[in-house]
Amino acid sequence: MTYTDHIFTEYRCRLAELQESPNPFAKGIAWVGGDYVPVAEAKIPLLDQGFLHSDLTYDVPAIWNGRFFRLDDHLDRFEASLKKLRLKSPIPRQDIRDRLVEMAAKSGIRDAYVMMIVTRGLRYVRQYAPEDCENFCYLMVTPYLWVMNEEVQKTGGSAIIARTVRRIPPGAIDPTVKNLQWGDFTRGIFEARDRGAMYPILTDGDANLTEGSGFNVVLVKDGRLYTPRRGVLEGVTRKSVLAVADKLGIPWVIDDIPVQMAYDCDEIMFVTTAGGVMPITTLDDRPVGDGEVGPVSKAIWKGYWDAHSDPDYSFPINYY
Repeated sequence: MTYTDHIFTEYRCRLAELQESPNPFAKGIAWVGGDYVPVAEAKIPLLDQGFLHSDLTYDVPAIWNGRFFRLDDHLDRFEASLKKLRLKSPIPRQDIRDRLVEMAAKSGIRDAYVMMIVTRGLRYVRQYAPEDCENFCYLMVTPYLWVMNEEVQKTGGSAIIARTVRRIPPGAIDPTVKNLQWGDFTRGIFEARDRGAMYPILTDGDANLTEGSGFNVVLVKDGRLYTPRRGVLEGVTRKSVLAVADKLGIPWVIDDIPVQMAYDCDEIMFVTTAGGVMPITTLDDRPVGDGEVGPVSKAIWKGYWDAHSDPDYSFPINYY
């Protein structure tokens, strides 16, 4: 078996069971306006400032094999983002937590991508002071998303260092606040496609790496992990990866990471909730290291997924 086989084999079995389910929420459940609805039927008002101006924040924990993974870490970051944007959830933290667990139980989804969103609300910010708007909350539980599929995870994906776009500077949009203002990321994705690659890595414009389109970047050089400090989301998956590194005795550094290190490193990983640890073996049409998924990436990959069953990081959902 390859280093990925046990995870994907079990996932496929659970997915097959889910696809046979008559449960109307099996393809996803949303909480909108106080009601549960199948996710395909969920709607938001056109006047919601989250839709009109992306005036919102969100977070995305995951459920794996019936266990919520690092939910409280995601709620901590969600609350910090709300505070920075001067938003206030109309339902308290514990209610969000309880409702998400209930939604998972109702849906029967055992491998899930979970989203909690708070928007500014329905009043135009140009007409009202932002602090006077009534904020809205939306919740969603859907089957797990894979940013990188099984076959690519076995061999490694391809990426580019974007040339035509840089990451929005922290002085404009705070990257530690999870947001949906993806203009720079979308441009980077198009550049990657135009150059025959899957994913972009954006720089800060000062010859340092930041992050990719929805993921943190981790480099491996001489047995040590390096990941950018500035211009990035402080990812919960990255936090998990660094905890795995600690357990494995692998040292790590969070600092300004020059672009050149990406070309000189031994291994590259992209890390995100929607896909976990994603090895990159080609950068700008050149092999990363020896062009194979490296031993550190494999060890981190296994340790990350093993952590999903660790009671220190996860808890079981009682399904109906």
